[in-house]
Amino acid sequence: MPSFVTPALEPGALSSTRQPVLGDDALRLRPWADADASAVVSAYQEPEIQRWHARSLTADEAAEWISATHTAWTAETAVSWAVDLDGALAGRMTLTLDPAQGCAVAAYWTRTLARGRGVATRALCLATGWAFSVGMHRVELEHSTLNPASCRVARRAGFDAEGTRRESALHADGWHDMHVHARIDASSARSDAAHPGGTVEQRVSIERA
Repeated sequence: MPSFVTPALEPGALSSTRQPVLGDDALRLRPWADADASAVVSAYQEPEIQRWHARSLTADEAAEWISATHTAWTAETAVSWAVDLDGALAGRMTLTLDPAQGCAVAAYWTRTLARGRGVATRALCLATGWAFSVGMHRVELEHSTLNPASCRVARRAGFDAEGTRRESALHADGWHDMHVHARIDASSARSDAAHPGGTVEQRVSIERA
């Protein structure tokens, strides 16, 4: 059925290139590698990650999870990065993609060894900057109202709070209300008019391997 809407990104615009590597002075966002499986298993054994992501992984499941991230990039349904700090796996940053609509949904976690160093905020800024650079218009995220740390990450990364979705996510301990945050690409005139204060500035370097 024909659509009157021009897609924000044409099919193949992302998958025709390699998944980018993003970085700042100390942080590096890179595609997942098979060698990360044991660290992923370890991360999903941490209580805070289990609490908010409601799962654990075996070694085989971690290997499948990593393989699925590469499949998702090829299918243009998601882009997922391993987040390295000082050469060690510190976290995960994922954008679930809707290229035609120009929208992405962010999800992330940080390992205990790296908390308190701004890893999630910096990774979210880098991922959001990349999304806008390739033509995405909106990046959003949501988190449990019982997770104030994730709320701080969103706000520090320039994500405006948009409201609360009541009992919209089922966790291991029951239904949670979810806060919704979003950033809009400030390069459009409409976005500038709606948000005259602008957004958090960031420096994003993209390495093509």
